[in-house]
Parts: sequence; C-alpha cells; structure tokens
Amino acid sequence: MKHHIVVLGAGYAGAYAAGNLARGLSPADTAITVVNAEPDFVERLRLHQLAAGRTLASKKLADVFAGTAIGLRVARVTALDPDRRTVTVADSGGGAELGYDTLLYTLGSHVADHGVAGVREHAFNVAARPSALRLRDRLDALGTAGKALIVGDGLTGIETATELAESRPGLSVTLLARGELGARLSLRARGHLRRACTRLGVTVVEHAEVTAVEADRVRCADGSVHACDATVWAAGFTVGPIAAAGGLDVTADGRIIVDRVMRSVSHEDVYAAGDSVHAIGDNGLPMPMSCGSAGYTARQAVNAIMGRLTGGRIDETALAYSGNHITLGRRDAILQSVDAQARATPRYVGGRAAALVKEGINRVSLWTVSHPTFGLPTRTRRTTQEQPVAGAGGVSA
Repeated sequence: MKHHIVVLGAGYAGAYAAGNLARGLSPADTAITVVNAEPDFVERLRLHQLAAGRTLASKKLADVFAGTAIGLRVARVTALDPDRRTVTVADSGGGAELGYDTLLYTLGSHVADHGVAGVREHAFNVAARPSALRLRDRLDALGTAGKALIVGDGLTGIETATELAESRPGLSVTLLARGELGARLSLRARGHLRRACTRLGVTVVEHAEVTAVEADRVRCADGSVHACDATVWAAGFTVGPIAAAGGLDVTADGRIIVDRVMRSVSHEDVYAAGDSVHAIGDNGLPMPMSCGSAGYTARQAVNAIMGRLTGGRIDETALAYSGNHITLGRRDAILQSVDAQARATPRYVGGRAAALVKEGINRVSLWTVSHPTFGLPTRTRRTTQEQPVAGAGGVSA
C-alpha cells in the first residue's frame, strides 16, 4: 500500500512543499493529496495590488500540479484527528474524511481582529482574494472620490496605504499607526517611509489605538473619531483553531510547536510550515509570519519528510530572517536588513532599485510554486521502513 501524504493548504508553503515532495518521492509507493479551499494559487503578497485595481493572472492549482502525481482536493478543512490520522473536509458535495500516513499542515493565517468591535462586520482586508476583491468593488463604487482608512502600520498596512494612494489618486488615504510609523525600521529608512507617504498624499496618524470600527468611522482610545468610506483592517494575522482543536501541541496563539525539522513535538506523523508553525530560527527567535519564513520552513519540512520515508539523512535548512521588504507603490520600496537579533541595522536600500528587487522576489516566488515539475528527476527515491540516520549537517528524525 502506498504511503499517503496529505498537504493541508496550497499557499506559498504548501504548494512549494507538495511540488518538491512529488519531485523527490517515487509515485510507485507514495501518494500525495493537496487540500485547498480555492481552486487557484493565490499570490497573497500582491493582494493589496489587486484591491487597488491591478489585474493579477490567477494560476489554477490543477494546472500547477499537472504532470505530477499530486491529487488535488478543492475543499475546506473543518477538523483534524491526529490520533486517528484523519482530516475532515467539506465541499459543495458535503463532508468527507481523508486518512493519511504523513500530514503537512500549511493552512496559513487570516486577519486578527484582536477583539475590536465591528471589525468583522464593517472592515475590509487584503488577507484573502475574496476580501481583496470586495475592497476593490467598494473603492470602484466610490469613483474618483472617497476616503479610505488603513488600520495598522505593519508591512501589510504600509503597502496597502501606499498602493491605494498611488493607484487611486482621487482617493483620500489615511494610515492609522498604533505607535511610531515604521518603528521597526532604521532611522534613515523611517525617513524614507515618511517622505514616500508625503509624496503619495498618505495622511499618517500615529499613536492611534482603534477601539471600535463602525460602518463609516473608527473610534480610538483617546476619544478621536475618524470618518471614512472604507476601513481596511491590517492590524496583524492569526491562525485558525483546527490544530489546537485536534489536540496538537500549539502556542497560545494556536501555531503548531515543532522541533528543528518542522515535526510536531506531540505527533510524529505531523509536520507544519508557513504561518501555521511556531519554529525557532537560527537566531533563537520565533520565525515571523512571512513569505520568506514559508519558504524556509517548507524546505525544511520537505527534507525531513523525505529523509524519514527514504531512510536518508535529514539536512538542516537555514532558518533565517534577513530583513523586511516593503513596497511603497509601484516604483518605490524599502529593503531593511536586520541583525542576528532581528533588529534593524543602519543599512537599507530604498527607491526604484529596492522596488525592482521586491518585484523580482514576487516573480521568483510565483514561478517556483507554479513550476513543480521543473527539474523533475528521472530517478526518484523509494520509501523504506528504515529510520533516517544523522549525518554531518543533518539530524535524525
């Protein structure tokens, strides 16, 4: 009987991992199923651009996985039972239960409302394609006028505010920052960010703690009220409850606790990658939720799964956090490097050169995910009942 690998989620981490597992493991004795709620691969890094009005070509997952032995199940994951090694999914035809031998959990994250009243009812976001399209429709309805309020001054909030301001010049854009704008950036990079906001006409309100979102305004802890036609919530991300409800060991915020090779510390047949995982980086700090972290953790999970199944050495992939890449519209960006403790260094790159680098990163990320058959080996590795052995630069499962 074939060893069944189930991958939950086909974002940057899941789609990349599934493609690499299909490249490296023989279909003669392994079967891979990917479960994803949507039929398309979603470029989450570009959803703020989609909301601003840009056209993004969608990639059908069926086309992405064509030519591989990967089976695609378009369905929503509703439950996980790691003791029975089953996953419950739901689609238009109803519910079903999938069994697995090895599970890779990459369900990602969604917007965190932090308990603020009215966020779910009244705010838009760019965390998923449907919500980004709803925001675009709302902005289209406003025509050449209107006021958009962006709550949150993290990377998503900054990128959304600057993209909307540049792409929709008639729109009034205000960015509400909980603290100082760009506090995680170096002094010079913060200056660059402020100049970009000024150039694009983005109004910045600092030290604004939002306590309620209403249909046409937001209220702050200091008593101030900010009127708007569309509130965009970009105040952080969180994970869903499925892993915790299933009994996996998770952090207080629900992320799966893993060892160095992305294997669940509570269930040996479960691996995790991307935003869903609580992984400790090479600097001793938790890896941040980001596309870069998704790539590193997915690569490590693939190495671990393949090593365990084939009896080979499990090489340790670098778990690095090199810095932040922030787009400021289409022709400007900031590349901020960080030190070993994830603190901003004085060195940064800004302007058109930084924008081209960020665009290159986006393109490479999409190409890597959407070409899983590239370099498909003529000889894949067969599974074995033997356990992998530790080697130089590797660890035992």
